[in-house]
Amino acid sequence: MVRRCGWAITMLALTAPALAQQRATDLPLWEVGVFGGAAATPAYPGAEDRSSRVLVLPLVMYRGKVLRADRSGVNARLLATERVEFDVGFALSLPARSDHVAARAGMPDLKSLLEFGPRLNVTLAEPAPGSRGRLEVPLRAPVELGNGLRRQGLVLEPRLVWETASDGGKWQSDVNLGVVAGDARLNQYFYEVAPQYATAVRPAYHAGGGFMMTRLGASLSRRVSPDWRVFGFGRYDNYSHAANRDSPLFRRNSGWSVGVGFTWTGYRSAARAWE
Repeated sequence: MVRRCGWAITMLALTAPALAQQRATDLPLWEVGVFGGAAATPAYPGAEDRSSRVLVLPLVMYRGKVLRADRSGVNARLLATERVEFDVGFALSLPARSDHVAARAGMPDLKSLLEFGPRLNVTLAEPAPGSRGRLEVPLRAPVELGNGLRRQGLVLEPRLVWETASDGGKWQSDVNLGVVAGDARLNQYFYEVAPQYATAVRPAYHAGGGFMMTRLGASLSRRVSPDWRVFGFGRYDNYSHAANRDSPLFRRNSGWSVGVGFTWTGYRSAARAWE
């Protein structure tokens, strides 16, 4: 959830829809290389402050029949038919330090969150080769990393995705529209102000579960060579109907995220990926 909500992101996950267009049989079973990118995003949903990240990381992709770690994320595919897929996915967020966010000064930092859970993917339409409309319905459980492992609730993020590829897969793009809702524990993680952290300008607040945001996003990528691909993305989040907009930590009704990056995969297997 955190990587999709934009306040603490991993850039690789943000490129997923636009970079996953080729059929598996056209791809190596595994690839190894480097991923790099930069992004600017709200520190958390409704934050007034922004966070910028630059990442350069090793990149390992594996496209097995069940286990997959590729540009679509890390997941274990449990069911796959022509129209329906069901898998269990994983993602990792980056932390947000409270001393960099004025509204949270003196409060605990927002730690990295490891999210995992089931996801249903339904193909709704394939009007032409390289074009596809689908429905994604993930249900994830974020777990806080640091000082032990602590679960931070549940999040549901259904969304519609339209993907296209052209020029033999050289250009790939997607547009997506979705909503995000979280239970009480997750909303408390971001919007709760316990009495010991209350100040004259930040009164105590008890957060409840419910709607968090509406999201509109788009991404575009281009294959420069067999080893190199570049990409960019943009995303608009609207929080005006969020359940916890009365929290003193809630400062804005909308937020933008933008980023650019590259992947280099210089090593790959001769064996082809599973369908």
